[in-house]
Amino acid sequence: MTNTTPKTTYPIMIDAITTPLEDSSIDGITYRNVPISFRSRMIVALMRLIAKPMLARMSRATPDKLGKIQLRVASLVWPDIEDMPIRYDIVGNVPGHVFGDISQTSKPLVLWLHGGAFFLPAAPNAHLSMAARLCKAIGAVGFMPDYRLAPLNPFPRGLNDCEAAYQAVLNAGFAPSRIVLGGDSAGGNLLFGLLQRLRNNSLPMPACAIPVSPATELGRIHGPSSRHQLVKRDPLLPLAALVNVTAMYCGEHDSADPEISPLYMDCQDLPPMFFLCSSNEILMDESVLLARRCQAAGVDTTCHVWPVLPHAFPLFADVFPEARQACEDIAAFARQHLAGQ
Repeated sequence: MTNTTPKTTYPIMIDAITTPLEDSSIDGITYRNVPISFRSRMIVALMRLIAKPMLARMSRATPDKLGKIQLRVASLVWPDIEDMPIRYDIVGNVPGHVFGDISQTSKPLVLWLHGGAFFLPAAPNAHLSMAARLCKAIGAVGFMPDYRLAPLNPFPRGLNDCEAAYQAVLNAGFAPSRIVLGGDSAGGNLLFGLLQRLRNNSLPMPACAIPVSPATELGRIHGPSSRHQLVKRDPLLPLAALVNVTAMYCGEHDSADPEISPLYMDCQDLPPMFFLCSSNEILMDESVLLARRCQAAGVDTTCHVWPVLPHAFPLFADVFPEARQACEDIAAFARQHLAGQ
């Protein structure tokens, strides 16, 4: 039988180091032609040698070892961002990290759902740093819910916590039109689960949503195509670890449930979306395919695919100077959709 499935085309990796090139757009997806320095490329190579095997080992850890890893990550030194105090507090009945004075409900609020493969807490030098700087850039306060983690708390407990966090900031007095919802990796998955619940329960949507390298397909380890085509090139995510992550998070639930695999969700009536991902990560297609589905459903959707940098690269702006531009793009998108509200 002849295979008539169109072959996915991956953009050529950008080799320019100092000369900016024109971005390209294919079917509504923008491929950023950003020069990546030799230093950043070397760090990417080191991540492939060190960080990727480390994450693979973590995904195979026993529950007691995972508990120790969770404690170790949470105990890392918090960032010190000027004029943006960070504290651990409880909003409503949800614990998490608060950025700025959350009693100032006239300000915009960033609700960021952190990644970590559903089993790691927020990393201070990545998630807290990025969220704090985003809040500062757009004059907002913020909340990052410390949702419950697998394997002790599989789906839907973490998503339940994120839904409770959104309701808590509404109850605190923040207007939904002044809320910026963001999420990276597993947090991007939770972002789409939350949006489905808001729509299904006729609750007001946030001003906009920013999924960064979201994990949107937990039912098929072998697909979409970028998973097997980029498996060796991805500097951070080990493909085999997705089996363990899915088992930890899904438990006995159907992994095709759109709240678990939002690639298959109804995309109608979502807020403006800004997807970011890397052409160097195995989850690239999950952003691109869902962005196209959102566009087809009439959602105001932007999707940027960056070269070379790793999965969820805006979190690593302290490591990759090039990623600071992506953080500025995120802030500009948020400001655009907060303006006039």
